[in-house]
Amino acid sequence: MQIGTPLSKNALKIMFLGSGELGKEVIIALQRYGVETIAVDRYENAPGHQVAHRSHVIDMSDPKALRELVEQEQPHIIVPEIEAIATDELASIERDGLAEVIPKARATQLTMNREGIRRLAAEELELPTSRYAFAESINELKQVTDGAIGYPCIIKPVMSSSGKGQSLVNSSDELEAAWTCAIEGGRVNQGKVIVEEKIEFDFEITLLTVRSLGENGDVVTSFCDPIGHIQKAGDYVESWQPQAMTETALKKSQNIAKKITDDLGGRGLFGVELFVSGDNVWFSEVSPRPHDTGMVTMVTQRQNEFELHARAILGLPVSVDAMSPGASAVIYGGMDEKGIAFDGLDAALHISQTEVRLFGKPEAFVKRRMGVALAYANNIDVARKNAKLASEKIVPTKGGDN
Repeated sequence: MQIGTPLSKNALKIMFLGSGELGKEVIIALQRYGVETIAVDRYENAPGHQVAHRSHVIDMSDPKALRELVEQEQPHIIVPEIEAIATDELASIERDGLAEVIPKARATQLTMNREGIRRLAAEELELPTSRYAFAESINELKQVTDGAIGYPCIIKPVMSSSGKGQSLVNSSDELEAAWTCAIEGGRVNQGKVIVEEKIEFDFEITLLTVRSLGENGDVVTSFCDPIGHIQKAGDYVESWQPQAMTETALKKSQNIAKKITDDLGGRGLFGVELFVSGDNVWFSEVSPRPHDTGMVTMVTQRQNEFELHARAILGLPVSVDAMSPGASAVIYGGMDEKGIAFDGLDAALHISQTEVRLFGKPEAFVKRRMGVALAYANNIDVARKNAKLASEKIVPTKGGDN
């Protein structure tokens, strides 16, 4: 692939649909290779807006607005980064040759909707998954939970991110609240939820899977070391790499990840989520882009997940070599406020072998992820302890106190 000079006639232009903290890091990685970047999001001053060459605010679920912007900017490549996108229009843009969608428009269509990806994994590829069903009303939800799925179960929107709208339900008394949570918490209200059997697992992992071009131009698949993580209310709060697991479970995880990403196709980094119990592995979800739990790779790998995604997008060689065990811990907003400030950065960075990333989101919510603390060490326990300690040192405050 030829790369020109940004802001010139021969520039290679890449547009990001969604420009949060993950997209921001990929934009930075691409700019190091001389790529001209265009950041698109639904609100002003998103993290990616702050570093891209140009930015736009549109409703990306509006097909007309999406096509008009693509025709205006004429990017060579489009990289979807969120769920709330008019994916049918994206496929049309790809078919019409207006831009290359990476990994592919089909991958975006399937993975942005839990129904599409679950049916592909379980029914077409016959990968091991939890039992599941879909419901389009509260009455239908009661039928499938009381009948096929049982309790406890997990209820999620068919389209959401970062665990939003997800509930653990232990009895029928909790169904109505879970239905409301899922419908209101989805990125796009599809009027449908997925109900999943709650699997008893030892731990869950993210297996970062990279589809890149080898020396002969064929697509090759590489795997990063497995990432362990803890979720609360469906949202990641802590991750670490590597997660110890049996060789059998690791091989099964890699086989599952390769089957699902081979079917989705294209190039790029995929975050494959899996449940593990002993030697047994179940497929959970896949995202066709860097994963929030994978931010730990900024201190554990020679090429972090964002650099891997950027290289794969550009058709460049990748390396998944590890440097050190490490961990990440989330920094929350702690309040509903615009333009907040942070105290304690110096105290956090005085902790040995730590890093902090503050995302620069213009508006905080109590449980909105505003940053992440990272730590590396000779073993996971020390890294996790230091990452959590560093995150606790960062104290959000109302702005204007400088």
